[in-house]
Amino acid sequence: MNEIPGGSEVDVRATVNGAAVHRTVPARLSLADFLRDHLRLTGTHLGCEQGVCGACTVMVDGRSVRACLMLAAQADGSEVTTVEGLEDNEHAARLRGALSRHHGLQCGFCTPGIVVAACELLGRCTQPPAEDEVRETLSGNICRCTGYTGIVDAVLEAGQSVGS
Repeated sequence: MNEIPGGSEVDVRATVNGAAVHRTVPARLSLADFLRDHLRLTGTHLGCEQGVCGACTVMVDGRSVRACLMLAAQADGSEVTTVEGLEDNEHAARLRGALSRHHGLQCGFCTPGIVVAACELLGRCTQPPAEDEVRETLSGNICRCTGYTGIVDAVLEAGQSVGS
């Protein structure tokens, strides 16, 4: 936990994965550290901690964000969805199966961020997404194991039911 000299703290009230939470935390605590250390939601992975790798991707008010770049205080009053909050999401369920079928999983470190980003895309699409749209969406998620082809194919498969 990153403390500010002088002990500056803020109250954070948010809805996280459908549950109301309230914590008093250091003012400069990242949303990623808040989720992992204060709420024990460890599906939000920390990779680069510079917003480059996408492993910490969560949704805030329905939009993908890098939780390592956002302060917990900035999520005050917001609805935050982590990969754990997608347990019953229809897009996530189809995506998990498709990732398995298309060998889009290897070490799994990047997977939570990819699932969150892909679910945001599928949730806002009114028709199945095109390959270039999937690649653009996932361009902020680095995977060092798969080469992306299986991941893109999985998102395209999961997106086939969008709009039908």
